Parts: sequence; structure tokens; C-alpha cells
Amino acid sequence: MKNTKLKCILIDDSTLQRRAVAKIIKEHSKLELINEFDNGLDAKNDIGSNIIDLIFLDIEMPGFNGFDLLESLEHKPQVILISGNPNYAMKAFDYDVTDYLQKPVDKNRFDLSIKKAINKFDLQNAEEVELEYIYVNSNLKKTKLFLNEIMWIEAYGDYVKIITNEKKTLILSTMKAFAKQLPQNKFLRIHKSYTVNLEKIENFNGSTVEINGQVIPLSRHKKEALIEALVVIE
Repeated sequence: MKNTKLKCILIDDSTLQRRAVAKIIKEHSKLELINEFDNGLDAKNDIGSNIIDLIFLDIEMPGFNGFDLLESLEHKPQVILISGNPNYAMKAFDYDVTDYLQKPVDKNRFDLSIKKAINKFDLQNAEEVELEYIYVNSNLKKTKLFLNEIMWIEAYGDYVKIITNEKKTLILSTMKAFAKQLPQNKFLRIHKSYTVNLEKIENFNGSTVEINGQVIPLSRHKKEALIEALVVIE
């Protein structure tokens, strides 16, 4: 769904912070900002009467904070929580939010969040999703692996270890040989010992990427290739 454009609202009691985030939203080609609010109560009424795909929600607001709003919604859209306090991060994911951004919002980190939101939107709204998969030889039998479930692949001696949320699969192969089975637009070798699923990346800097809370080394000469690959993911 390349034409996906998420309808968004922004809730933040700070005028300055709201303007800063609104500017980033308006500059993003995949987002449409349809309303802004300085409190959760006014936003709640709007959420119930309009089609909204994504809420950018400040946590710390007087009277009726971000968590209060989430608990009050019977059917909630995707939510990206925003806060200047990192201590809320663990609690945030108890509410099944799409992502958590810390103020001041970093543009690269914001773009990664939107990629996650769009991927989630597409999966939720596709009439029929044909999942890509491969078969690998593991423990003397053929094992079916869905590509969208793979988080990363790790070199392990004469083997490669395939990591998903549910399991780790060990197969006899070199990293180079196994990479030939993977779509190049979805997977990238970022280190001699690691190939990652680009859609699973949560954070990255000059030396590491983070997937599902796991820090994975990023070779210095692969950083530019990683940035270019993430830009084209839709």
C-alpha cells in the first residue's frame, strides 16, 4: 500500500512542543495532521467522532494525562507516545502503543516510528496478506520460516542462527549463502556476523542498531547503506 497516508491528531499541552512536533508531522509525506489539542478531554471527543489512524500523545498533561486518555478509549487507533521523561518507556508498552519517542523528538527516530506505524496499518487493513517464506534445513528436516518474522540472522561458526520472536533456528550455512535466499529490499548485512530485517529496526546510531531490545553491532562502512535502505522502505 504505497499510497498509505495516515490521518493523525496531536495532543500536547505545551504550545512550543506541539508546534515542533506538528512541523515534523506536516513535513512527512505519509502523514496528514487533521487536528491538534492541548488536553486529553477535548481530544477524546474528537477521537470518537472522526476516523483517526494515529495519535501522537504527550504523557505528562495536567488533570487528564496521556495514560488516562488511553484507558478511557474503548477502541483506540495506533498511538505514538511522546515524553521528556524516559522513565515512562516500560509502562508505555503495557498499553500496546506503536512506539515511544523522547523529547526533543529526533527526526531520524521519528521517521523510524512512522515506518512501524505504516507497516502495522498495512497489515491491519490488507484484505489478504500473502506472507513470504522460505524453507531451511534444520535438524535433518525442512523448516518453514516466514520472512516477516525474522528479526536478524547471526553467524555462528559454520552455521547461521535465525532469530525470531518465537524461536532460534540453527542451520548449516555461511552468511553469504543464506543471504541469497532473502529479499535485498528487506534484509541488509550490517556486520560480518549480522544480517538484519530492516523493518524490525527500532533505533540505530553510528555503531549499533537495536531490534526488540537487543543491541547489534553496525560496521562503520555499513552505516550509509543502512540509512539509504531505511529511506526506501515504505
